[in-house]
Parts: sequence; C-alpha cells; structure tokens
Amino acid sequence: MELLVDNLAPIMFINLIIFLLIGFPVAFSLAATGVLYGLVAVELGFIQPAIFQALPQRVFAIVSNDTLLAVPFFTLMGLVLERSGMAEDLLETVGQLFGSIRGGLAIAVVLVGAMLAATTGVVSASVISMGLISLPIMLRYGYDRRLATGVIAASGTLSQIIPPSLVLIILADQLGRSIGDMYRGAMLPGLLLAGAYMAYVVIVAILRPAAAPALPAEAREHIEANGARGMRSLGVLVVVATVVSYLAGEYYFSGRPAAPLDEHVVVSLMAWGITAWIIATLNKVLGLGLLSRLAERVTFVMIPPLFLIFLVLGTIFIGVATPTEGGAMGAVGAILMAGLRGRLSWTLLKQAMDTTTKLTCFVVFILVGSTVFSLSFRGINGDLWVEHLLNGLPGGQWGFLIVVSLLTFVLAFFLDFFELAFIIVPLLGPVADKMGIDLIWFGVLLAVNMQTSFVHPPFGFALFYLRSVAPKEDYRDRITGKLIPKVTTEQIYWGSIPFIIIQLLMVAAVMLFPRMVTHYKDGAHTVDASVIHLETESAYGSGTYSSGQDEADPGAAFK
Repeated sequence: MELLVDNLAPIMFINLIIFLLIGFPVAFSLAATGVLYGLVAVELGFIQPAIFQALPQRVFAIVSNDTLLAVPFFTLMGLVLERSGMAEDLLETVGQLFGSIRGGLAIAVVLVGAMLAATTGVVSASVISMGLISLPIMLRYGYDRRLATGVIAASGTLSQIIPPSLVLIILADQLGRSIGDMYRGAMLPGLLLAGAYMAYVVIVAILRPAAAPALPAEAREHIEANGARGMRSLGVLVVVATVVSYLAGEYYFSGRPAAPLDEHVVVSLMAWGITAWIIATLNKVLGLGLLSRLAERVTFVMIPPLFLIFLVLGTIFIGVATPTEGGAMGAVGAILMAGLRGRLSWTLLKQAMDTTTKLTCFVVFILVGSTVFSLSFRGINGDLWVEHLLNGLPGGQWGFLIVVSLLTFVLAFFLDFFELAFIIVPLLGPVADKMGIDLIWFGVLLAVNMQTSFVHPPFGFALFYLRSVAPKEDYRDRITGKLIPKVTTEQIYWGSIPFIIIQLLMVAAVMLFPRMVTHYKDGAHTVDASVIHLETESAYGSGTYSSGQDEADPGAAFK
C-alpha cells in the first residue's frame, strides 16, 4: 500500500500506456484511467470527491471552444477538394512538367504533396490519391519500388507540418498558444522538409539513374504542333508574373516596413498568381496564341489552389481573419471551386460532411477523455512528478529537449499524432514553459517529430494507406502491355526509412536553428515595461479616493 501511495502517478501513466497498447480506444482509455485512479485517490485520501465537480465545466469549455471550430472547417475543405479531382489534375500536370528529367515524377509527387498539404491537410486523402495516380505511372516506367513508395508516403505526411495542419491546431490549443503563430512558425520547416525530400530524389537520380528514369517521349502530353514542349513560353510567363509580383509587393509594403516575412511571401505569391491567371485567360479568350498548351495547362490547374491557400493562410497571416474564420472561408472556397469544376454534387457533399462529422467527434471525444485523465493526474500531483522527473535531467534545456524528442520518436512507433498530442503535450508543455522554452518553437519541434508516426514501420498509417491502394498481385499494364510485378509490404517499409532519417535531421535542424520557427515574432508589437506610466485619476472627480493626499499626484494613494 505504501508503494502504491508513493508511486500512484507513474503507475497511472503506465496503466494508460498498457490500455493503449492492447488496442483499447484512446478516448475511453484516457477517461477510464482518469475515473479509476481518481476513485483510488479519493479512497486513499489524496484528493477530495468535490474535485470531480469541476469536470462538467471542463467538458463544457471543450465543446464551446471557438478555436476547435477550425478542425471541422479545414477537414471539410480538404475532403471536398480531394473528391473534386484536384489532386488528379495536379499530379498529371506537374508530372508532365517535370517528367522529362530524371526523377521528375518523384519531384512532382513531392510538389503536389506540399500543395495538397496547404489545401487539404488530410494525410489519408493525399497518400491515397497519389498512390492511385502516381504509383502505377512510376511502376510503368521503371522507378525503384522503394523510392516510389517512400516518396508517396512521406509526401502525404507533409500535411501534418505545413499549415493548415490539424495537428498544429491541436498543439496550439493544448499549449495555450495562438494558432496563427503556430502556423507562421511551422511554415518554413514544412517547406524545407519538402525541399529536403526533393533533394534526396535528385541525389538518387544522379547516383542511380535507373532507379528514377525520365518519362519517355511518347508519354509526354501537351506537346505543340511543331513537337516543342512549350517550356519557353512558360518561362516567359513566370518571369513576367514575377516582375509584376515584385513591383506590386514593393508598392504594397512601402508603407509597412515592419511587415513579417510570411506576409511578404503570401502577398507576393498572390500577386504572382493573379498576374499569371490574367495573362493566361486573356490569351485563351482572345486567341492570342502567346502561350503554349503546357503553359496554359499549368496556369489553370496550379493557380486555383494558390488562390485557396491565400484565402486561408493569407488572410490569417495578414491579420484579416482568425484561423477559425480562415477555415470557414477555405471550406466555402473549396465548395465553390468544386462547383466551378463541375464536380460538385449532393453525394460529394454528403460524403464529405459525414467524414468531417466523424473526425470532429473523434477529436472531441479524445479531448473529453484527456480532460478526465488530466483532472485526476493533476489531483495526485502527477504534473509535479513529471516536472521533477524532467527538471532533474542533466544538460538543462538541451537535456530536456533531447529526451523529449527521443521519447516522442519512440512513442510514435505505437501511437499516432492525435494520441501523442493529447497525452504527452499537456504533461510536457508546462515543464517547457517553466524552463523558458518558447512554446511555439516547442510545438513545431514536436510536430516535426510526431510526423514520423505516419511513416514508422510497422504501424505507420501512411504506410497502411499506401498498402491499401498499391498492387497486391502482378498485373499487366494497360498502356505498355508489360507485366508489372506486385508491390510488397517489405518494399513499402524499406522505402520509408530514408525519409524517416530526413525527418529526424529536420528535428535536429529545428533544435539547432530555432530562428527557423521564432521568425513568427518578427513585426510583433512589444511593450517595454520600464517606460509604462499609469494614470489613475478617477472619472468621478480628482482626489475622490486620495484620502487627503496631494491632488497633484492622483496616483499617490496607490504608491
């Protein structure tokens, strides 16, 4: 009994992990453990039964939290876009754009993965779409199976770190920080991670050309009548749009010298997209013949997602909308985009809303279970146990960050990012805050680390999604007529290893170069407490509360 009393907090935490490992649902594991050990603590005299009277208020605070409204909005936006065929058009167009170079199809997958991440934010939709469309093409033209499957699975997980990511919303809520700041901080690491994936593909294509061949000439579409690919007019269009974008940015920011970097990027991209869209539209409507088929195709397929990205992230970054309002506009924009493409139907909306409702309920139930668990855990001083455990680590902040990163990486083998966010972040966040660690930086560091949970063998969800659409039996390709061998689970698992290493290197980069994240503070208004002057004169007349003190000094009574 004495051993139980002295170690109730660690026993409670270990019991929770056991429940999760045996497959018990996360929300009910958290709630059941919280209720069980709460009753044990009441029986042992640790806490008073009255503490559970705070539970209804906590649950009501969850369901009335406006911040969490962003979850269904962004989910609905992503599902509508995924079902409207945007992913297929992007993959086909970008594949044609880069297919003529070695590794071009894999590079196209990474680019499309990044664009889908910035619009859909749903891992399953990204991985399944790219697996259905790109994987058969890669197999058809002789791509190494490990490279093909690895790049698809890893690119799909970019939606966990590139805004508007659901995991960033959850992390911001759990850490008590602004979602907008979390989005700003995560943008650069997310884009650098996508660039690292492309760099790896380029290195493989150079060292092992047979593993990442270029598309043969007969597979290239959007060719001009004279046989040219039309890259020259596309290059001219890019240059013209870039010049106009630069001039527009200089004019817009001439009166705002303190505007942060992310606002510069968003406004410049928006001006670039509008310019390219206007030129391409005039060329098509007036029949000017200035642009090639490829240039027109690239413009009309890739610019609409940029508009949607501006509608969501741009309005957040420039301060026009909150993340919840940005998510609502994104959902409406996705529905309008699907309608303009002729893909909108009641069936599509019904399926999207049904899945959105299920995912939102899933998140809220886990939050409720997490609240029950944390109430009991804090009641038995579990937060102090975690704090003493981590404060005693050698190395101070660095020791804490290294141990937390290793712990998160190991737990990611067994738990997905939702479970990690709701279980370990509420325990680690207060400790990090007391150690003086910037919580936005800490949240992005955890997000990059938790991203590996999707590509970890053997339980990575992205690997499962890809396995569900990859060919399980040998088949005959309908274009070439060749017999294509099946893709094995072993090949999918081995293909993920290089990208896990890249993700871990990005974790190290975020730790070593915090400026990658903390740039979100640029342009923020700061207050120097040393120069604050308080005027306390009453509106009801000078000296009313001065107790006869000098009326020339209205604040004298408060000194």
